[in-house]
Amino acid sequence: MKRTIAAGGAIAAVSLLAAGLATPAEAARRTVAADNLAATNYAAWQVLKYWWNERASRFQAATPYNVETSVPSRHIRTGGGLADSKPGLVSPTGGAGKATGKAKNVNLPRTVGKVFFTGADGKPHWCTATAVHSQYRNLVATAGHCVYDTRSNRPTLRNWVFVPGYYKGKAPWGIYVGKTAYTHYDFDVYHDGDRDYAFVTVYNGVTVTGWDRRKRLPKIKDVGRLGDNVGGQGLAYNQKIGTYHYVFGYPSGSHPDGNRAFTGLTLKWSYGKTFRVQAPAIKGEELIGIRSSFTGQGAIGSAWLLNYSSARRLGYLNGVTIGVSDTDGNQRYDTSISPYFDGETYQVYKTAASRWSGRIA
Repeated sequence: MKRTIAAGGAIAAVSLLAAGLATPAEAARRTVAADNLAATNYAAWQVLKYWWNERASRFQAATPYNVETSVPSRHIRTGGGLADSKPGLVSPTGGAGKATGKAKNVNLPRTVGKVFFTGADGKPHWCTATAVHSQYRNLVATAGHCVYDTRSNRPTLRNWVFVPGYYKGKAPWGIYVGKTAYTHYDFDVYHDGDRDYAFVTVYNGVTVTGWDRRKRLPKIKDVGRLGDNVGGQGLAYNQKIGTYHYVFGYPSGSHPDGNRAFTGLTLKWSYGKTFRVQAPAIKGEELIGIRSSFTGQGAIGSAWLLNYSSARRLGYLNGVTIGVSDTDGNQRYDTSISPYFDGETYQVYKTAASRWSGRIA
C-alpha cells in the first residue's frame, strides 16, 4: 500500500494556507513516499521461502535487470543538476573516509552487493545496491526502478532481498529482506528520472541452515544488522559538479556492438569526474554523468562514492546509476548517469534512516 510521509511534525500556519502556500509538513508529504516490501515477519518468511525453494536455484537463475538501462545518445544534453541549498555530508558508519587521490590499489567496499527480486515478467532478476549509514544500521540505497515496478501496475518489485558481497550463490554477510522502500514522491507517482533513487530498510540478516520439510520453510539463523556486518557509506548532497568519484557495481550485458566486456559475476569499479547532464527521454533535467565503460544491465543502482577511502572502504554516496549511454556513437557505452543528490534527496534519506525494521528469526 502506498503512503506519503511527513518528515517533520504538523505545523499550523493559517497565514500560509490563506496565501495558498504549502506548510512544511505538506511539502514533506509531497516529497517522501513509502511502500511496503515485506511489512510483517510472515511476509519476510515468504520472501525467504521463494528464494530457497528448489535449493536456492533462483539466485543462480536470476538475470541482470534490463528495464530502462540505456539512454539514446541523441537524448543526452548539457545542463543538469544544481544545488538547492547548502552542501551537506552524513558520515559513514565507522567514521569519515578520506580521498585516495589516485585510482590505484582499490580495495572494494563490503557495503556493495546485489538486490534480487521478481520482475514484472515473473522471473528473478538483480541490480546493484549499497548499504548506507542509518540510525538502526539497516538501510540500502539503489536506483528507484530497482525497487518500483515501472513495467506493471504493481507498486513494487516482489521478493526483494539484498545480499552484500554476493558471488555464485554465496552470501558472506547474510541475506537481508527488504521491509519498506522510501523514494521521492515524484518518482513513485510520475517516474521522474531526476528522482530515480530509493532507500530501503531491511530486516536483520539471516543465513539459511537447512529446510524444515514439515513447515515447508527454510531454517534460518539471525546474523545481526547490516551496518554492523559490512558498515555503511555516508551520504553527500548539494555537492559541486566536477569532483572525482568511484563507481562500484556489477555490470553485465553487452555494449551496442555486441561486445560483452563484463560478466556481472564480480564487483567492478570505474573512476571519473562528474558533469551535468539532461536526458528528457527519462524525464531527467537535473542529472549528473561520469565517464565509465560500464554496461547498463546489472550496473543499475551502482554506488557513486565521493572521497572514497580504500583503506577504510568507506566514502559518501553521491549518486546511483540509473542508465548508461553511448555518447560518441562508437557502439560502446561510455557514460553512466545518476540523479543529482540535493536537499530533497537528503529529506528522503533522512526519513528512511530513522525507521526501525527489526529481525525475522
